[in-house]
Amino acid sequence: MTGLVLKITGMSCHHCKMAVEQAAKTVPGVNSAVVDLNAGTLTVQGQGLDRAAVAAAVEELGYRVEG
Repeated sequence: MTGLVLKITGMSCHHCKMAVEQAAKTVPGVNSAVVDLNAGTLTVQGQGLDRAAVAAAVEELGYRVEG
């Protein structure tokens, strides 16, 4: 299993956290997704992860993936 950590801006509440985690989990290969609101990060774990696909799923919600 591999992992990615993405820096996300625009998240400020529990709803944001849940929405971003759910969006990430829809991406093929993602087994788990955990948001840390204090750090502003999304950590995903899975096989054959596609960073661009995870970022696109999050950005579709209106959040910004940095880096």
